[in-house]
Amino acid sequence: GTKTLDGGALMNQASHYVDLMTWLNGKIKSVSAIDSTSLKIEAEDTIALNMKFDNLAVGSMSVSMHAFKKNFEGSITVIGEKGLVKIGGVAVNKVEHWEFLDRDPIDDKIMNKSYDVDSIYGKGHFIYYKELAKSLNNEVSSIPSGQDGITSLEVIIAAYQSAKSNKLISLPIIE
Repeated sequence: GTKTLDGGALMNQASHYVDLMTWLNGKIKSVSAIDSTSLKIEAEDTIALNMKFDNLAVGSMSVSMHAFKKNFEGSITVIGEKGLVKIGGVAVNKVEHWEFLDRDPIDDKIMNKSYDVDSIYGKGHFIYYKELAKSLNNEVSSIPSGQDGITSLEVIIAAYQSAKSNKLISLPIIE
């Protein structure tokens, strides 16, 4: 929970949700955020972001370390004029809603892609390490690029700048 070593709710617990937001919606144009710290840590324990994407979509994200008893949910919902999707569960592991104006044969297969997890970390780290090994062995890999990581980090830094200054932050902030 320190600002210099590990960060707070957004940097430490929710950075992969920022990855998902940019992967699903594209480049983020601007960020505004508010945060709060009531735990005995230096960094934020709760943060809410509003984001505007280059494609003019608007997104929001809320992160808190104050879940009663255990991690309640990690979800992402996309609401559009031609469809609705919610991937939920404790580790973004359950397809809860998948509906589009135009049906596709793959829709039924996607609804069956949910899986159970023993913890919030799900099965993602094991899959990531397999992909990392492929990449290191010069095999075809779906591992994100270094630029993808920088993009997400830039959004997180912009959120922190916005929360501190109470201003909208335009991206890119790193040139």
